[in-house]
Amino acid sequence: MTETLFTKIINGEIPADVVYEDAEVLAFCDINPQAPTHILIIPKKPIATVNDIEAEDAALVGKLFVVAGKIAADAGIAEEGYRLVVNCNAAAGQTVFHLHMHLLAGRQLSWPPG
Repeated sequence: MTETLFTKIINGEIPADVVYEDAEVLAFCDINPQAPTHILIIPKKPIATVNDIEAEDAALVGKLFVVAGKIAADAGIAEEGYRLVVNCNAAAGQTVFHLHMHLLAGRQLSWPPG
């Protein structure tokens, strides 16, 4: 996988407003927020898209959801509600080809999206 914007954030080459970090996962505020709370949650392992997730990545991908719940609880938005979005490839809106989850909250979110 080629280096992406997210790889540079993981490596500390580009600054980010980090809200969570451990050995496997990094979460930071989106620079172009689509809601009052808009956080990106990424694995530090470079996985380009959902299509590139391997069986060995199951625990890591599951951890993204665990981290999302922790971030929501810590931010006080878990009870009110939030949305998690993962786009796969350009036609779905993926612009950075490093697997990532959007956590959106703080306003009424409509359905269907997009």
